Amino acid sequence: MAKYNLKINGKSLSVEVDPNTPMLWVLRDHLDMVGTKFGCGIAQCGACTIHLDGAAIRSCQLPVSAAEGAELTTIEGISENGDHPVQKAWLEHDVPQCGYCQAGQIMSAVALLKDNPTPSDTDIDNAMNGNICRCGTYTRIKAAIKTAAKTA
Repeated sequence: MAKYNLKINGKSLSVEVDPNTPMLWVLRDHLDMVGTKFGCGIAQCGACTIHLDGAAIRSCQLPVSAAEGAELTTIEGISENGDHPVQKAWLEHDVPQCGYCQAGQIMSAVALLKDNPTPSDTDIDNAMNGNICRCGTYTRIKAAIKTAAKTA
């Protein structure tokens, strides 16, 4: 066990865990931030996407030891009121069905728009590749990202 000082959603937090503990489980089990979901555990589905220094990454494969000193943002840190342009566009386009993948989808979309405020369809497809939606709302996801790009 080791102690890690983490900066998550603008707050300094400390945890004492094994250095190899994935950030997903640090967030969910040790810090009670359950918005980030477990999907596959092998970084292939995107449900666990968070931001590491602004980049979308899969938290199920990021050991806590690699996160110390970085700025982490979870779905809880995107907006306190759910009024981020991506979140608002998600609702406008009725993107969520079961909702399970949505935190990861939103995190990937936010990172995309931060880096590329006017993405093409190809840019959106490339950025969202690997974020799996079992309900198949990909068309609505793309439309919501386009709407968010206009309002962000």
